[in-house]
Amino acid sequence: MLDSLKQAGKNIGHGLGRTWESLAEGWRELLGRGNDALTHFARSKDEEQKTGTTLSTLPRWSLLAGEVEETDKEILVHIEVPGMEKKDCHITIENNMLYLSGEKHFERERNDSTYHIMERAYGAFQRTIPLPRNVDTDKAEASYKNGVMTVRLPKVAGKNAKTIPLT
Repeated sequence: MLDSLKQAGKNIGHGLGRTWESLAEGWRELLGRGNDALTHFARSKDEEQKTGTTLSTLPRWSLLAGEVEETDKEILVHIEVPGMEKKDCHITIENNMLYLSGEKHFERERNDSTYHIMERAYGAFQRTIPLPRNVDTDKAEASYKNGVMTVRLPKVAGKNAKTIPLT
């Protein structure tokens, strides 16, 4: 009986070790891949008064996950902005940087309910995305579909880098 208890303890310890390593691996990947996507949402007192709720209990950080894709002719930037209207997103491109800013509004359909899980962040935000090449901002286009914003940025013709020999 004592041997079976010892074996059960070893099995539990081994299982917990594997679970802990898996959890640690997940956090490492999230931090490594999503570090730039982690976005701060700032809330105003006006928002608290409009919604009639204390927004200090809501998360202040959330992920605005994105992708930057390059073809021969353009740079494509895809950003997930779920729960937002396109009118609440603003895009600026300056010095090979794409700035996405906006505000995600808290909307409560019912006032007679209780939330048990609150994981979505609300408020004003700004996300900065470095662009890998020079782009023609005059020909840039943006679209929004199913909670994903896509920005098409034609690349500027010509060399993006110049090698200067040392003399």
